[in-house]
Amino acid sequence: MSAVISQSGIPSARRVVVKVGSSSITGENEHQLGHLVSALAQLHEGGVEVVLVSSGAIATGLPLLNLNGRPADLATSQAAAAVGQARLMYRYESVFDAFSVTTAQVLLTASDIDDRRHRRQAQQTIDRLLDLRVLPIINENDTVATHEIRFGDNDRLAALTAVLVRADALVLLSDVDALYDRPPQRQGSMPLHFVAHDDDLEHIEVSPVTVNGVGTGGAVTKIASARVATEAGIPVLLTSTEHVADALSGHSIGTWFEARPVVGHELTDTGALQTIESVTHER
Repeated sequence: MSAVISQSGIPSARRVVVKVGSSSITGENEHQLGHLVSALAQLHEGGVEVVLVSSGAIATGLPLLNLNGRPADLATSQAAAAVGQARLMYRYESVFDAFSVTTAQVLLTASDIDDRRHRRQAQQTIDRLLDLRVLPIINENDTVATHEIRFGDNDRLAALTAVLVRADALVLLSDVDALYDRPPQRQGSMPLHFVAHDDDLEHIEVSPVTVNGVGTGGAVTKIASARVATEAGIPVLLTSTEHVADALSGHSIGTWFEARPVVGHELTDTGALQTIESVTHER
């Protein structure tokens, strides 16, 4: 990890982790996948090492199994994920191929992050892929994860991945363009464009975690995940998938979560792993 960057410094960062949610790239928003890939490919072409954390396996598998909504039982969800993950990767590969970008699939479970040996192996594999100019696409391994050992949402997975690979910035993409001081659909709500590292955000009102037809998450999970990254010295940008090109170009959009100042030894591989251990054990 290099010195902490500003929002305008994203295009010149060494390594950036980008997370996209299911609802942003599936169903009626499936067309946004091409827009997302184009922005990621441009950042990659500029020399930045890019890691994508992508939801969407279950949502992609549902229509292929003639299912109308997210299954209530774990086995059916895992079956949908098994079908959908392959199709999701095919879609990504097809679009990335047009930009001559090689991708790799990396599936993780929470136990992989909890276990030091598995965590180190995942870190080394991702590092090597990036050395080879491959763009890793990471998702939770839904086919084997149980309710007890799930990350809970891919926002948390993205934050832990950013810490694991010692990223310079984490970009969280969703359907909302910024963090608001109250639910954005409420009249009079205002976007927050900057959140200091020591801001407890007690003055804002957020909706509870939501579970919709294709994914889980919400402002609560975004804030909690941003805290994980910023505590490790990694700034976070929250914005919508629609604005991904501007976000990765360093434009002043969305909400920028300031990173906690950290001393040099905390930026080593060991320090990153210790940070992961401290936050995963809070679950």
